Amino acid sequence: MDMLIALVAALFYTLALGLVVPGLASQSGIKSRSVFGCACVALVLHALLLKDLILDGSGQNLSILNVASLISFIISLVMSAAMLKVRVWFLLPVIYSFAAINLTAATFLPGAFITHLEANPKVLLHISLALFAYSTLTIATLYALQLAWLDHKLKSKKSLAINPNLPPLMMVERQLFKIILVGTCLLTVTLLTGLVFVDDMFAQGKAHKAVLSFIAWIVYSTLLWGHYREGWRGRKVLWFSISGASLLTLAYFGSRFVREIILIN
Repeated sequence: MDMLIALVAALFYTLALGLVVPGLASQSGIKSRSVFGCACVALVLHALLLKDLILDGSGQNLSILNVASLISFIISLVMSAAMLKVRVWFLLPVIYSFAAINLTAATFLPGAFITHLEANPKVLLHISLALFAYSTLTIATLYALQLAWLDHKLKSKKSLAINPNLPPLMMVERQLFKIILVGTCLLTVTLLTGLVFVDDMFAQGKAHKAVLSFIAWIVYSTLLWGHYREGWRGRKVLWFSISGASLLTLAYFGSRFVREIILIN
């Protein structure tokens, strides 16, 4: 049953993607209601699938693929809601593609990393904050890539007329730093709750998560300071965003990838 749900959800993500791409390529109108409808169906099925995969009866199965699928769901949910107010069409094909790939991989390549968070709600709060912080800052990285692409289009002498489905450059920049600010605040609270609620946060095998997350926090804090105090823009913003997201990815998935994917084989 889970395999069928995964295939249908992936199909609706693909349908939503297929409704967006032609508009970006040809500057034609995008049927936002149709995209939103397909996305809603995909998200409902994705949520049902995550319930089955994570809540398996013996605890919470937070395997690396299940967590990746959960993060894809959060990002897809947020950006699908955002499409009702802002032009995020440039980002949706990437987001929906990864959501379809992640949910399919989690279903057809099952793994096991059983936890019992019901016995420790404080750790559950910490993990929830970490997931939302990572999802928010991943969205920020996508915005930074979009900002760099739009800037390149505007500066290129060979560029065509800007597609009406794309947002204005300055609007993307304002939204980018709002998202980075929210993500950095969430990351700050994540680190604080980790220090307070996680007893073995700096134990062997876990210390790298805290260290890399703290370095990422420094990167994002520096970026915010540089933008609001020094007026940083352009490539510097892009590289800081990519660096911060890469550090968080290594922190959250690095050792788990080695243990669950490489060593198991």
